[in-house]
Formats: sequence, C-alpha cells, structure tokens
Amino acid sequence: MRNSHAWIIDPGEAAPVVQVLHEKNLQLAGILVTHHHPDHTGGIVELLQHHRVPVYGPCNSPTRKLISHVLKDGDCISLGGIEFSVIAVPGHTLDHIAFYSAVEKILLCGDTLFSAGCGRIFEGTHEQMYESLLKLAALPGDTKFYCAHEYTLANLLFAIAVEPDNQDIIQYQRQCEAIRAKNLPTLPSTIALEKKINPFLRCNNALQFSERRRQKNNF
Repeated sequence: MRNSHAWIIDPGEAAPVVQVLHEKNLQLAGILVTHHHPDHTGGIVELLQHHRVPVYGPCNSPTRKLISHVLKDGDCISLGGIEFSVIAVPGHTLDHIAFYSAVEKILLCGDTLFSAGCGRIFEGTHEQMYESLLKLAALPGDTKFYCAHEYTLANLLFAIAVEPDNQDIIQYQRQCEAIRAKNLPTLPSTIALEKKINPFLRCNNALQFSERRRQKNNF
C-alpha cells in the first residue's frame, strides 16, 4: 500500500508545499529544519496553521520558537520508518544540522554542501565549515545527498577555474548542461562524485579551503 504521508524539509514558502500535498494526495506528517535562514523556515508558520505536525530542528536555532522537537549532534529520529541520525555541521550558520540515513544512504544537508560547491560562511568560521565538510565527505561514497538549492552549473564554472584540467569536472559540466536544458534537476549527487568534482572537498587543509571560499565569494 502506498505511503500517503510526507515529511517536508526547509519549507521557505507554504504555497508550493500545499500544492504538492494536494496534487499527490499526501498528508503532511512533519517538518524538518536544517537551519534558521528565512528561505528555509518562511513557510512553517502558515503550514502549522493548517497542519498540527511536529517540527524537528536544531536546539540552538534563533527560530527555536517554531521548533517543537529540538535536535543536537548524534540524535536519531524515525521518519516514516526510516532512521535518520543528526549531524552538526556549523559554518554556513552556527545552528546548521544535516540528516543522514545509513540504511537508505540518504543525506539531507541544507546549505552546507552543494553539488560542486558549498554554502557561504555567514556565522561560523572557515575552520568550522571545513570540519563540517570533512564529516560529510567521510560518509559512504554511494550516499545520495539532497541540498537545498540548484546551484550546480554556477558552481561548476568556479570548479573549472580552480582545476581547468580536471576531466571529471569537464565531463560533469556537460552532463549537467544537458540535464538543465531539459529543465530537470542535477540533484541528488553522491559523495563519491563530489570528491572528484567539488573543489571544496578536494582541499588538503583548512587554509586551502579558506582561500578557495574567499575566491568563490568574489568569483
């Protein structure tokens, strides 16, 4: 029997969520929050007006009042029978967390890791972000990760500028251009692929990461 329940992660707006729930005949079971930025939390209040569901999010979030179930590094939650562990990944923000299922090999990583890139550092330090990315890079290579934004093509332009002779990047850019030409998402990606094409997962140390992140900010 088809599962009719849905979990939503980082609803920046309520309307698209409501539309999908209606079109797919799904019942909202709960909301996950990776960090407090408005484009990840802006739809929560409106959704809760129509759905009395739990909201799971970081314990140190500035939007703590929206969160009914607070989470910290190492916690585990069950979503529709699938176990997810919580990984603290500060850097983009200090409260940022990711959700990882070891059984399903799925990572929900918000704005920490993007395909061929990583999030800007707004609250944490470059060292914190580098350590957070090392945590994610240590996950099994076949882990599929879902990030919050479709930035792949823009990120690949910088990746090629950093490593112009990297054939994996060149080939992946061609693949992604073809995918986006069909108005399809390039996501999810995998940890194994990102180790080949993501300049921020290919740094030797925090100092090199810091320099690359500064270069990307001005690219």
